[in-house]
Amino acid sequence: MRELTAEEIRHSFVNVEPADAQRIPLPGLHEVVWQDREFLGWRDPSLSTRGYLVHEADGEPIGIVLRFPVSSPRAGVPAMCSLCHSTQPATQVSLASAPRASLDGGSIGTYLCDDLGCSHKIRMLPASSPWAIGSGDLLESRSAGLIERVRGFTRDVAGV
Repeated sequence: MRELTAEEIRHSFVNVEPADAQRIPLPGLHEVVWQDREFLGWRDPSLSTRGYLVHEADGEPIGIVLRFPVSSPRAGVPAMCSLCHSTQPATQVSLASAPRASLDGGSIGTYLCDDLGCSHKIRMLPASSPWAIGSGDLLESRSAGLIERVRGFTRDVAGV
């Protein structure tokens, strides 16, 4: 992912009014390792039920506002993120929803990593794994799949 400015990020949100997008708290952009990201995702530090996801499509950033539930699922049950396909404890995956960009008032939900750290998760495998990332083929495949699923989700939210 290319490096985005604060202004590009704020103008990218499709499912919130522009005035509201200006009040979205941004993560520390100077700390982001952009080349290791398929999308930028973060949770709102002042409102635990809100998160944000920004990615690129056709060279343009597209952002969506996400809503997360107040309570977590029962511990001890496995769950899978719909974007990165990583399986983890259900307490680390939530059914997030995104209001549609259209005026119909509906929303779309999907299971997401609570920390929106999918870009990091697709890069992790145990060193002893026979599928350990060596030539980069596995990482490229995981990255392409993640990008495709993120774009599909945001397309549904944007209604295009």
